Amino acid sequence: MCNGIASAGPAGARREPAIPVHYQQTAARHLCMIRLSGRTVGCHKGESSLIRVMLAEDMDMVRGGLVALLERERGMRVVADVGRGDAIVGKALECRPDVAVIDVDMPGIDGLSAAATLRERLPQCRTLVLTALGRPGTLQRALAARVSGYLLKDAPPSELGRAIRRIAQGGRVIDPELALASWESDVSPLTVREADVLRQAATGAEPAEIAQRMNLSTGTVRNYLTSAVAKLHARNRLDAVRIAEEAGWL
Repeated sequence: MCNGIASAGPAGARREPAIPVHYQQTAARHLCMIRLSGRTVGCHKGESSLIRVMLAEDMDMVRGGLVALLERERGMRVVADVGRGDAIVGKALECRPDVAVIDVDMPGIDGLSAAATLRERLPQCRTLVLTALGRPGTLQRALAARVSGYLLKDAPPSELGRAIRRIAQGGRVIDPELALASWESDVSPLTVREADVLRQAATGAEPAEIAQRMNLSTGTVRNYLTSAVAKLHARNRLDAVRIAEEAGWL
C-alpha cells in the first residue's frame, strides 16, 4: 500500500562485485534517516512537475545511497524502491513512475527481464539500467529489451540525475565507449530459450527443477542445455554458464 513500508524479501545469492565508494559514503551519511527495505513513498499522482522515480536494487547499502542521492536532486521524487526483480512490475503499476532505475542482477528475475515486462505493461515508464560490469553482451540484451538508458555504477554520482532527466524528456543515455564495444563484440549464439534455461542452470538448479520452473519437460531442458554447451564450445554445463556470463549473454 502507498505511504507504507513493504519488505523487499531476502537478497539473492548472486551479487555484482563492485560497490562504488561514493554510493557507500552517501548511504552511510543518510542511513539514520532512511528505512532500506522496499519502502513506498507518495504513490498518489499530485506533483505533476516532478520526475517520479522508482529504484530497483537488491543491495540495501547501494539502494539507500541512491535514494539519498536522488532526494537531493531538484525536480525529482523517489516514489518507491524495491529489492527484488519480481517486485518491479507490480510496484511500478501501483505507483506509476516516470523513470524506473533498475539494477541488472536482481533476485527473483533479472533486471533486464523485468525491464522488458515493464515496457509491455507500463510503456509510459522509461527505464534506466545500472550495472557494475560493462559487458557488451549485457548492453546488447538491454537494447533488445528497449531500455532508455544504460549507466555504469562507477559513473560520477551527478551523471545519474542528468541521465534520469534526459530519459524523462524522451532521450536515451548509453555510455559511448561501451556502445562501441558492443558494436564490435560477437552476438550471442544462444536462442532466447537456451539463454533462459542456462540462466536457470546458473542458479544451481538441476534439469528437473528447471523444467518445473519453466513448464517444460525434463528432456526438453536437457536438449537446450546440450545445445548451449555445443554452441559455446564449452566442456560442460558449468563451463557454458561461465562463458555466457563473461560475455554478458545471460
